[in-house]
Amino acid sequence: MILKKNSKKKRTTDDIVDEVEETNEDELETETDEDPTAKSSPSDREENGPFDESEANPVRPYIDLGGVKVLPREGLNLRLEVEESSKRIVAVGLDYADSTLQVQPFAAPRSRGLWHETREQIREQISKQGGSVEEIEGPFGPELLAQVPVAAQENGAKTRDARFIGVDGPRWFLRGVVAGAGSRSGEASEKVDDLFRSLVVVRGGQAMPPRDLIPLKMPEQPGQSS
Repeated sequence: MILKKNSKKKRTTDDIVDEVEETNEDELETETDEDPTAKSSPSDREENGPFDESEANPVRPYIDLGGVKVLPREGLNLRLEVEESSKRIVAVGLDYADSTLQVQPFAAPRSRGLWHETREQIREQISKQGGSVEEIEGPFGPELLAQVPVAAQENGAKTRDARFIGVDGPRWFLRGVVAGAGSRSGEASEKVDDLFRSLVVVRGGQAMPPRDLIPLKMPEQPGQSS
């Protein structure tokens, strides 16, 4: 496994998603029959993940990144994405199966979820940028398949495929953004889904406002104590 630390400079899909989080929750208006405060997660989440810290196998050799723990596997490269202005780690990037899975853990209320509201915000923001979004039912519940506008690439493409997935857990919300082969159906998508399932969210006992990023950290080096 390779660990890299990236600073965020260019405007990417990640920047667009970050802007979505800045939307005032009270101003959100949705035209949907589903309860926007309901939790959204697969029915077998407690058994098959993504896991809460209390549900994870304690003997597995997880890499501790603070708010998220990652189980090493062959072919997986890990990157930490750093906000330049604050120097804080704002996301975990997992390169696997010709795909990139960006994950972020957020604090959430005990009795309500964030994915339904967040999904509508993502849809609205990408549409404003001139992209397109389709909602489908995936292995984790509702998810979004999007074509996100980007600066012209070498192959002339002006959009990038992205898949947005989310799971509401106990007092946390885990969001994933998939790019590359895993953003489409097929073997790569199944491998990325399995990787997302294996993640563990560490909410902690501290009081945090809903939607606040659960703090992430560099993994400890051998012989280093916390």
